[in-house]
Amino acid sequence: DEQHRFGVHQRMALLEKGAISHQLVMTATPIPRTLTMVLYGNMDVSVIDEQPPGRQKIDTRAIPYERREQVISAIKSATDGGQQAYWVCPLIAESDQLQLAAAETTAQMLSQHIGASSVSLLHGRMTNTDKTTVMRAFKDGKIKLLVATTVIEVGMDVPNATIMVIENPERMGLAQLHQLRGRVGRGVLPSHCILLYKNPLSEKARERLEIMRTSTDGFHIAEKDLEMRGPGELGGTRQTGEQQFRVADLAKHAHLIPSIITNAEALMRSDKQAVDLLLETWGPRSIETLKV
Repeated sequence: DEQHRFGVHQRMALLEKGAISHQLVMTATPIPRTLTMVLYGNMDVSVIDEQPPGRQKIDTRAIPYERREQVISAIKSATDGGQQAYWVCPLIAESDQLQLAAAETTAQMLSQHIGASSVSLLHGRMTNTDKTTVMRAFKDGKIKLLVATTVIEVGMDVPNATIMVIENPERMGLAQLHQLRGRVGRGVLPSHCILLYKNPLSEKARERLEIMRTSTDGFHIAEKDLEMRGPGELGGTRQTGEQQFRVADLAKHAHLIPSIITNAEALMRSDKQAVDLLLETWGPRSIETLKV
């Protein structure tokens, strides 16, 4: 589960646990390399394109840092009304090198606005016991606002949480942003995701935020991620980056993929020697990683 969080070697090790292993991969946002392998026939895919019953669509907005006080006021109104919220920061503590939001100082600041008893902190340096205590308190409604790092990307299911604020989203990838947004919208109340960005934005960052603002479809987001970052190596461990094909271009030749798969399967059945020669001439140095 959550396949996008695993590297190629990790997935190879899992697949080799048994003599004849079957592999079922689940993810809300396929990483570019995996999406490419789906297109090229190495994996079969089933798509669940419906929300669970009762789920609400998430309204996503990109808001500049200069309007942070307005966002805090909206959070206070929501928590005063009985709802809960997440506030995600990329760092645990402030850094001299990186001018990014830190969870510790943000939690202190928000405690002054929301109330110290209603705000709690969660990050990866905490002990498992402390993390479990905080998560349980948030799930039970004892905490109104959870300030956290991206550690909450998976494993949090709190239907009463209706607002997700992500600071410095311009420094995060599409898959991570989509996963974080998925922590809200799990109940019957309308939910919101606020991407609190800092100017100036690069062209790529602006494009990522626009994709997030206009789509909640994980496969569409993965396709856009593929266009922006590239598929990586099908015969290697690099999961993003420019294509290494000598002739084919994924964007230009996507319509040929079904016939390519059919012809390749026929050739593998009829002429193993030709397949070996083709792989030796045109293929990657190693084909071990193709299995994952």
